[in-house]
Amino acid sequence: MLSLKFHLRTVALVGESGSGKSTVIALIERFYDPDSGRVLLDGVEIQKFNLNWLRQQIGLVGQELVLFNESIRSNIAYGKPGDVTEEEIIAATTAANVHNVISSLPQGYDTSVGERGVQLSGGQKQRITIARAILKDPKILLLDEATSALDAESERKVQDALDRVMVNRTTVVVAHRLSTIKGADTIAVVKNGVIAEKGSHDFLMNIADGAYASLVALHSSSNT
Repeated sequence: MLSLKFHLRTVALVGESGSGKSTVIALIERFYDPDSGRVLLDGVEIQKFNLNWLRQQIGLVGQELVLFNESIRSNIAYGKPGDVTEEEIIAATTAANVHNVISSLPQGYDTSVGERGVQLSGGQKQRITIARAILKDPKILLLDEATSALDAESERKVQDALDRVMVNRTTVVVAHRLSTIKGADTIAVVKNGVIAEKGSHDFLMNIADGAYASLVALHSSSNT
């Protein structure tokens, strides 16, 4: 049984590929509904909320980035309904560690990102996506392998931006890099669609032959 509670906390979901981590993200976003069990928001079944309202409460930053063949400004402003001021956009990009990069471009915020963001590097695209999420100011932030495709330097900049946006909101993180997950309030190990273990990094590391400790050992050996 998969049972987790989130309340202004950062929860990291870890596990082998195909274990069901990203399914949790999809259920929270209501990309589909559960065959059994329930997803509750403030004690109310998630299906009872208006879908558009629900998704306005959620910010998603994933590995597959959604950027439109428009200006950087338009791509960021897309995160918030209604009028968006220049000051709001700059505040979001500053928090996302990407304002200086955008300002250095010949056309600045009017630069076209190209089809699927082809004019930008992976790290730049990711930080623009994060700026969009910051502008949206969601109650719930979902991070699905948000730094997995980046090199070490880009990952550091993106992670710094994520650390800022995660403050004072419920955050669910799906990641495989130890540096991304060890600081989470709760780490849940997903195995064959169920929660095998959950607790802090230190707590889980002290479980003899535990699933989390085994994943950490495997991660460490693959990086040596």
